[in-house]
Amino acid sequence: MDLPGVNLLRFAAVLAVVYSHISFYLIDDLGTGWWGIDLVYRVFVDGAGLNQHLSFVGVAAFMMLTGLLITRSAMRQSPRRFLIARAARLVPAFWVCILAAIVLVRLGINGMFSGHTGVSNSEAALSFILGAFFLKPQVAVLGVAWTLAVQIVFYLYCVAGRSLLRANPLIIPVLGAVLCMLVLIYNLYIPEPYSVPFLSRIAATLPTVFLGQIAYLGWAGLISGRGLVLALLAQVHVIVLATDTQVYWAGTRYLWTITVVFACVVLVSRYNGRFAHLRVVDWVATRSYAIYLTHTLVMYRIYENTVGVVGQTGAIVCVLLGCALVAEVVYRGVEVPAARWISTRWLTPTRTVVAEPATTGPRA
Repeated sequence: MDLPGVNLLRFAAVLAVVYSHISFYLIDDLGTGWWGIDLVYRVFVDGAGLNQHLSFVGVAAFMMLTGLLITRSAMRQSPRRFLIARAARLVPAFWVCILAAIVLVRLGINGMFSGHTGVSNSEAALSFILGAFFLKPQVAVLGVAWTLAVQIVFYLYCVAGRSLLRANPLIIPVLGAVLCMLVLIYNLYIPEPYSVPFLSRIAATLPTVFLGQIAYLGWAGLISGRGLVLALLAQVHVIVLATDTQVYWAGTRYLWTITVVFACVVLVSRYNGRFAHLRVVDWVATRSYAIYLTHTLVMYRIYENTVGVVGQTGAIVCVLLGCALVAEVVYRGVEVPAARWISTRWLTPTRTVVAEPATTGPRA
């Protein structure tokens, strides 16, 4: 399936994620503002009705692209090949960034992304396998990494249901929505000592991945029109339940925000105009995973050390340039060579496989 507009969607998703963290930082943490935030608020928050700070806009886009682009691989590749290919693109850069986050916290340069002042050895070890997100209270040394847990659950779910995905693909997103609702209900009614709050966050985010999967199945002609409506409504129910039970963390506009993002993904994925082929779009898209993982590691320190010298707008420009530079180092120094090394030894011994662009902040 030809989807020439995917890189443009990745580009927009990166901008939304970086903007969201800049907006949260300036408004919620520092209690200040910026003319760019005022402009975005008037157009997209007040005007278009999206979440404050454009929260979840970028994440939802990345997740939909995961479902859209990965479903075909899950159906066609063997489970072993599929999982190794995903690990080759996810794990090396993630481990390097987790290590960097731990070092920065212990040196006192960065703070934690949860209500902790430091990270113990056991918590650090768990962070390398995303286990610290499941602790109560949650320990987040690299906050953005939580989306990797959503992707991994989706990959494992597709592998576990591969036969159904190939024989009757409609069942996968519908059953997935049912399972997500059961998780939300479990954490809502179970006594607190037995709840797992992070599972609710995964369950509330998975519908965005399934929406991308549904788009692929519809375009590929693998589900009927009525099946398409059923699968979409199942995801809507999960989103509404997650909103009503306050699982989401930035207000009550999630259904509308996700609907708008889904419409953009469907409309732009097949766009083949000149904007989809701009060099800056291609550069950001191919480094979207590296940007996603690294930007919160450096952006806050860059801002606070430059704002007094170059002013607010100049500091934000420095943030963007600094994030781009660090992402380039991680992309060229870790992501691409590691993916080649793993692929060469575990997937295609006779030839080198070049890492593909990421579909989410986290690589799909």
